[in-house]
Amino acid sequence: MFPIRDHNPSGRTPYVVYLLMAANILIFLSYVGFMGNDQFMNRFYFDYAVIPARITDGFALETLLTSMFLHGGWMHLAGNMLFLWIFGDNLEDEMGHLPFLLFYLIAGIGAGLIHVVTAPESVVPTIGASGAIAGVMGGYLLLFPKARVDVLLILIVYFRVFTIPAFIMLGIWLGIQFVGSLASNPDEGGVAYWAHTGGFVVGLILCIPLWLKRGGPEYWSRTHGHPPHPEHKYKLSQSRIPRVPRK
Repeated sequence: MFPIRDHNPSGRTPYVVYLLMAANILIFLSYVGFMGNDQFMNRFYFDYAVIPARITDGFALETLLTSMFLHGGWMHLAGNMLFLWIFGDNLEDEMGHLPFLLFYLIAGIGAGLIHVVTAPESVVPTIGASGAIAGVMGGYLLLFPKARVDVLLILIVYFRVFTIPAFIMLGIWLGIQFVGSLASNPDEGGVAYWAHTGGFVVGLILCIPLWLKRGGPEYWSRTHGHPPHPEHKYKLSQSRIPRVPRK
């Protein structure tokens, strides 16, 4: 189950979201051809990925920033860019271009630091924009908890697009990350669940001043958790794709 779009239109062009997406894609394209070269990639990750043990020792602090623009494969990149495209434009609309860029970078760095704190001796390289994008999702939840999100559900041969409030979709996502945080061992590699969970919380906290500026609880009362403008209507907001029988 993953989101494909929301019904929350932006009032301005999200130039920073486009810039971040372009930067992530172009940087990935710059080294994807070397991903079969273990020697090159080991050195590349050593120089630019977050390696908690190095940061614990006071080295390579710049990798908290550089690691945010690296991805381990096409699906890793595509998934992150999809989430950034869906949820990032609305925060940029509310914050403004430069404040949103600073918010994104701070959320990503905060997520990286939380990962380091939870696995201070790990030598496993960590990469990806997921922590920063988790921060975007946390801010989105605070400002638009009932914005409608179209989600694609795939169950083997059953496909369906349906619409749910953002707080359900984001709540399920956060719950999965938190459970993964408790069940996983960061020293063994895999998904950096604590970076996701931490980034989400950091982004939500960073958005509290903006939420209070909008009126805090009164803002929720006025909007009932929905976007403060008319929602976008899609012709095919929900659909059913017939089941394909097995032969």
